[in-house]
Amino acid sequence: MKFNYYKLKYLITAFILISFTQLPLAQSIVGKWKTIDDNSGKARSIVEIYKNGDKYFGKIVKLYREPGEPQDPLCTECKGDKRDQRVLGMEIITNLEYDPRDEEYTDGEILDPENGNIYDCKIWLDESGKLKVRGYLYFLYRTQTWLPAES
Repeated sequence: MKFNYYKLKYLITAFILISFTQLPLAQSIVGKWKTIDDNSGKARSIVEIYKNGDKYFGKIVKLYREPGEPQDPLCTECKGDKRDQRVLGMEIITNLEYDPRDEEYTDGEILDPENGNIYDCKIWLDESGKLKVRGYLYFLYRTQTWLPAES
């Protein structure tokens, strides 16, 4: 029986191509996400996450307001250059970097416009495509689940 190197070459090439098509592709966090209030379960805003260079940022592009709430509030609790700026359009997520080992976006910050506090931030996608957003200070943290928003 004669060994056929050409068949072996084609089998190896096919195996490699099939292997690469089976690799899981990391989903991107880029897009619009609906934030949900922890207490009421109601939608509070839409945050658009975008990439600038190698970093990721997020800004509020829509607010869901209850009757009696100001429609375009100012961040009166914020500090620095964000103090008394409009919440709508405000950048609340800054400088996240993608970590391919953990498939997470880390080393950024997130601003809570309701209390003006800035927290370290990490974001990842869960198996169902929902965004997990964790703000933390030292060992204390809170994780919210954000939902994909219709464009």
